[in-house]
Amino acid sequence: MSRDEVYEVLDEVFQDVFDDDSIMVHDDTTADDIEDWDSLEHINLIVAVEKAFKIKFSLGETTGMKNVGEMVDTILKKLG
Repeated sequence: MSRDEVYEVLDEVFQDVFDDDSIMVHDDTTADDIEDWDSLEHINLIVAVEKAFKIKFSLGETTGMKNVGEMVDTILKKLG
């Protein structure tokens, strides 16, 4: 799967989790950029991303991601 393909899936996941069809994520997107992205929605987001890509993040990975770009890097690594 290419980086662009991961972003296509992530856009759909973010739009679904935050119920906002206008969300388009990029490498520098953080919780500060999305109005409803709080700690509870972060958990929902992680679960939705894991389900979409059929992967599991470790606790260290989920707490260590500083932006969506780092999430994409982790997803690509897990997809091998």
